[in-house]
Amino acid sequence: MNHDASWLTISERGTVLGIRFLLFVCTALGRGVGRAILQPIALYYALVHVNARRASRRYLERLHARVTFGMIYRHILHFAEASLDRIFLLRGRHEHFEIGSQGFDHLRALRDSRRGAILLGAHLGSFEAMRVLADARELPINILTYTGNARKVNAVLRGLDTKHPPRAIEIDPSSIDSILRVKELVESGQIVAILGDRVAKNDRFATVDFLGGPVRFPTGPYLLAAMLGCPVYLTLGLYRSPNRYEFFCEPFLEKLELPRRDREAGLRAQVQRYAARLEHYCRLAPDNWFNFFDPWAQSDA
Repeated sequence: MNHDASWLTISERGTVLGIRFLLFVCTALGRGVGRAILQPIALYYALVHVNARRASRRYLERLHARVTFGMIYRHILHFAEASLDRIFLLRGRHEHFEIGSQGFDHLRALRDSRRGAILLGAHLGSFEAMRVLADARELPINILTYTGNARKVNAVLRGLDTKHPPRAIEIDPSSIDSILRVKELVESGQIVAILGDRVAKNDRFATVDFLGGPVRFPTGPYLLAAMLGCPVYLTLGLYRSPNRYEFFCEPFLEKLELPRRDREAGLRAQVQRYAARLEHYCRLAPDNWFNFFDPWAQSDA
């Protein structure tokens, strides 16, 4: 297997019918019943799906001296719960949640000055929840995303948010159209979010230290920032069970100028900075990094 793109091959579980059934249950019976249904589903997944269980264990072992099955189950369950919350957030049902934020003043300043920027995120907690909160505060965010392995889920969820429909830019590995679209948006003063913790097919990458081991992270976001000459902000949304979300936005780069003689070293330095900040937030919320594949296997291979 091409480990660089192993996450691309992990298809979503279930069917549209099953997803719509869960939507019906949550709509008719509420968030509490929906969360209760997720518990046996998450337990089944933790017991049956060996690769996800193994990947969760290998990640958690880098944060804890001893990892139990209960910790793996909780990791998977919290992913399911954060995913379920997208239903309520997209429908504007914010009353179910306690929401805290730090650094949203950076986004307001960008909006008020009509300055474009890149938001650098990760599959940590809920980026969707942060997007909805930003939209509710009139801080719209465009998201560069790949949905090829989750089309069923996204097809259903796209129909939920009528007040704040997602501004999604679909990544097409065979075309540069998505990159040109990002350039157009940033140059017009808009904000574009990119998740920087997964390497897709044909992506350029740098191997850096993350949680004590070598991991490949993409260099594309930094090349794009250097090309556009725009600032970059690190943005993450942590999930705290049962109903709290904490959002963080911090300056990462004002303007990236890569050295002419050794661009790769310059890129690697920025990716390492990103990995260090991501590690910081992973330690704040260990069960929030929702990458159920083994990124350390990339370098092992």
